[in-house]
Amino acid sequence: MLVLLAGIFVVHIATVIMLFVSTIANVWMVGTYNDETVSSGLWLLCNKTCGELRVSGDDAASLKTVQAFMILSIIFSVIALVMFIAQLFTLEKGKRFYITGATMLVCWLCILIAVSIYTARFTGQISSSINSHHGYCFILAWICFCFSFVIGILYLVLRKK
Repeated sequence: MLVLLAGIFVVHIATVIMLFVSTIANVWMVGTYNDETVSSGLWLLCNKTCGELRVSGDDAASLKTVQAFMILSIIFSVIALVMFIAQLFTLEKGKRFYITGATMLVCWLCILIAVSIYTARFTGQISSSINSHHGYCFILAWICFCFSFVIGILYLVLRKK
């Protein structure tokens, strides 16, 4: 049981770190233009230097929504981690980690909304780029999506023994 708890804890910490990286770094879309790499994230458009990410009026609200839900997913994941640690020491034997699991599933839902909107609205929209593809931050966000779902379900099923 201790190994299972330690494993879940490590995967949860890895998920929080990957969420931070995927939200902060500006490599959601990558492309090449004139033999130079161009990357776009949630915040900046980077060529040789990084500048403001310019989006059309219709996509500005979508970008703000993606930014907000990625930040919310980080917040809920950290809250779930703190709640897990608190419940680990205060929960009676035989009780389940319902609150922690529910919080992690809310994190999962926030990631789902953010990445789905980004996929629908911003895939391939790096200005003047050729051969654009998804960057590592986009992939990390999907990995966090999977991890947070598995962790959330495990928290709901897990009993303190």
